[in-house]
Amino acid sequence: MNKIQTEGGEYRYRKTKNIIKLELLVLKTLRRLKNIRHNYIHQITTSLARTKPEYVVMESLNTCGMLKNRKLSKSIQEQLFHEFKRQMEYKCAWNNIKFILADRFYPSSKTCSKCGHIKDNLSLSERIFICDECSYIIDRDLNASINLKNYGKSIA
Repeated sequence: MNKIQTEGGEYRYRKTKNIIKLELLVLKTLRRLKNIRHNYIHQITTSLARTKPEYVVMESLNTCGMLKNRKLSKSIQEQLFHEFKRQMEYKCAWNNIKFILADRFYPSSKTCSKCGHIKDNLSLSERIFICDECSYIIDRDLNASINLKNYGKSIA
C-alpha cells in the first residue's frame, strides 16, 4: 500500500491493484461458501420432507444467547439455524406434514427419556446423559431426540 499525504497533513493509504484483486478473491470465496451452505440446507430439508413423516418436531433455540459465547459464536452464525427452520416449515406445509415447534424452555436434553425425571443441572460438556433416578445411560443428543419425538406424539 502506498502512503499519500493529504492537504491536512494526514497520511492515508491507497489500495493497490493487487490488494483489490485479493479482496475480490476473498469475496468470491465467501459467496461460494454461502451458496454451498444454502444448497446443503435445501438438500437436507428436501430429503427429510420426502420421507413423509407424520410430523416434524423442532426445538426453538435461543440463538441470541448462544452467540454470546465467544468461542462458538462464529460457527453458530455459519449454521443458519433460522434458515433451516424456515425451509423445514415451508416444506412440511408443502407436503402436508405437521410441523411442531417445541418451546424454547422445554427440557428436552435434561429429561430422562425412560422414566421422565428432569435433571436440574446438566452442563454442555456432559455428552452422556445419566439419569439420577433410574441410572439410565444414553447419549445426550439421542435422549433429546427421543424426548422431542414423545413431545410430538403428545401434541399430534
